[in-house]
Amino acid sequence: MNTASAIPEQSHYRICPLCEACCGLEVRTRGDKVISIRGAEQDVFSHGYICPKGVSLKDLHEDPDRLRSPRIKRNGQFVEATWEEAFAEVERRLLPLIAEHGGQAVGTVIGNPAAHKIGLLAYFPQLVRALGTRNVFSASSLDQIPKQLSAGLMFGDWMSVPVPDIERCDFLLMLGANPMVSNGSLWTVPDYRGKAKAMRARGGRIVVVDPRRTETAAAADQHLPIRPGGDAFFLLGLVHTLFDEKLLRLRGLQEHLEGLDALRAAVLPMSPERMAPACGIDAATQRQLARQLAQAERAAVYGRIGTCTQRFGTVNSWLVDVLNILTGNLDRAGGAMFTKAAAFAANTAGTPGQGRGVSTGRRHSRVSGAPEVFGEFPITCLAEEIDTPGPGQIKALICIASNPVLSTPNGQRIAKALEGLPFMLSLDIYINETSRHADVILPGPSPLEDVHFDIPFPQFSYRNHARYSGPVFAKAADQPEEWQTLLHLCDIVQGKAQAPLAGPQHSPDAIIDQALRAGPYGLSLAQVRAAEGGIDLGPLQPRIPEVLRTPSGRIALAPPSLLADLAHVEEALGAQSEGMLLIGRRDTRSGNSWMHNLPVLAKGPERCTLLVHPQDAQRLGLHEGGTARLQSGDTVLLAPVRISEEMQVGVVSLPHGWGHDLPGSQLREAALRPGVNMNALLDDRLRDPLSGNAVLSGVAVCVSAADALASAL
Repeated sequence: MNTASAIPEQSHYRICPLCEACCGLEVRTRGDKVISIRGAEQDVFSHGYICPKGVSLKDLHEDPDRLRSPRIKRNGQFVEATWEEAFAEVERRLLPLIAEHGGQAVGTVIGNPAAHKIGLLAYFPQLVRALGTRNVFSASSLDQIPKQLSAGLMFGDWMSVPVPDIERCDFLLMLGANPMVSNGSLWTVPDYRGKAKAMRARGGRIVVVDPRRTETAAAADQHLPIRPGGDAFFLLGLVHTLFDEKLLRLRGLQEHLEGLDALRAAVLPMSPERMAPACGIDAATQRQLARQLAQAERAAVYGRIGTCTQRFGTVNSWLVDVLNILTGNLDRAGGAMFTKAAAFAANTAGTPGQGRGVSTGRRHSRVSGAPEVFGEFPITCLAEEIDTPGPGQIKALICIASNPVLSTPNGQRIAKALEGLPFMLSLDIYINETSRHADVILPGPSPLEDVHFDIPFPQFSYRNHARYSGPVFAKAADQPEEWQTLLHLCDIVQGKAQAPLAGPQHSPDAIIDQALRAGPYGLSLAQVRAAEGGIDLGPLQPRIPEVLRTPSGRIALAPPSLLADLAHVEEALGAQSEGMLLIGRRDTRSGNSWMHNLPVLAKGPERCTLLVHPQDAQRLGLHEGGTARLQSGDTVLLAPVRISEEMQVGVVSLPHGWGHDLPGSQLREAALRPGVNMNALLDDRLRDPLSGNAVLSGVAVCVSAADALASAL
């Protein structure tokens, strides 16, 4: 008799932790093996939808390169260690540095995967407080911080980001977003494809503004190619038109607004006719689009990563919501609405309709003087804070689920800085391009061995809900939970290294239950756990003025810092750049830099390719399958060419998160097709000065045919 077949299959409900869609999964197991993963039909939010990343959880759980025990570096090589040995090494190496230089000399950096891990996200602030450091960095300043800043300035809370109510929307204008691939970003919307198809079937219209004809643009009613970095000019042209042609429809929002006259005066010079050359979209099209927005019964404007990762990221993010407000589509069914999360949302706590608002610049980084935003410094300041001598220099780094060597501009400088760092601790499941520099690596459990309750993403969801999933498998007996690891590190830096690991009273379940009970629906964790597939809390509802947390209790339509930045928009109107403009791109089978080691995602065609328009290819001597040479400053990359009419003339595209060929990294599957690191071409000094977000898009590079150069030599 086959012993394995005698073990019955079991079905487990699981929330996917691999992207913002947060889809419900059905994981079928036999014993300690995953048999299959599919979409959970009973999930009240995703309704059975699944993308390839969800299926890859099996590969992630079984990946032989995933660390199951700590590593300590001895004589330049990692050796396996017990947890007791690893914690003792942290104490031995870190405490003398803190004693000599203070907790401020310890930098912390936390990456995107932590956003799905309550055991990291909810406990990381305790570690920062225990250290007493202000040197906090995260992936937010590579991604979304401009949107969070503009939302904070306008509505009073960093997380009060309006999202399209797609299931009731008639007209959706989208900039710099590709939810067909991402399933939303700062907009948690699983199966965007299905929802967009249903919207169009009922007569709705979708317009996508993007330098590339993305998957989302190809399925839309209209694609408007924009010059990379030109979003501020385009958006200003639309806002100007609404005032100029008297198209405002405030629909009851007027009593909740302040700054309308100041905004009107500020955009008066920004006519579409002036903006057109800088954005590449003609004035007539801008004016027509503004009219369509104003005349639509239920419309929404949505801008995402492409609008954030440029010089005017915060201005762009602000203008998106200005358009929603001026057309009467903010906080209205079918427009851009505020989610009402079941737990952890600051905009459901305290006195409704009024608050302290947000502030920035409470401190500045030591070297560049960059202002703190949302408690962080820009991650592009990390290298200089390590390699620039002087009082306050970072002497130790705690890196949590982050790979800045690949994900940050000028990552080669970060790598060099890490080489000379006296001590580095990584909390990571891989020895990757960044953690290879660590002195100690503390791995977390498999995602299938952990509880799951999302803190941020229910605050950006297209529909209100509450969901929880428990572990599929039991973790190894000696494996701490990630929250226990963080709390034990707090004990170490506070001189309590002999303290036992924290018990269940400090666990995520305890704080989830407390947050649910204090939340707007008065739920308990027991209720949510009992409802496998979650609790549907209904469609989004109007929340103004209750949602506002500004000191005035009104929407700040014209924040002074944003109005002031319009002077720099004016200065940039005539700017010219030489060379091709480089933009990034995402793929459904890729999540930043850390999913390239999973066979189910890595298989298929080469994805790290340079997309080039046919006219540019002919002019530059590039051919399909050939090699292009990209240069910025002294940095040169070689990338395979893919000729595509998706691109507009003068623009090329490389995907983000590749470059898995650095020595010491132990990612065998990723190393088979390492790709090249687009971020190596980018300048870490370029950022949006308001938010500190890195400029990752619209950077000029020199492109030529590498094979032609080789034959000439």
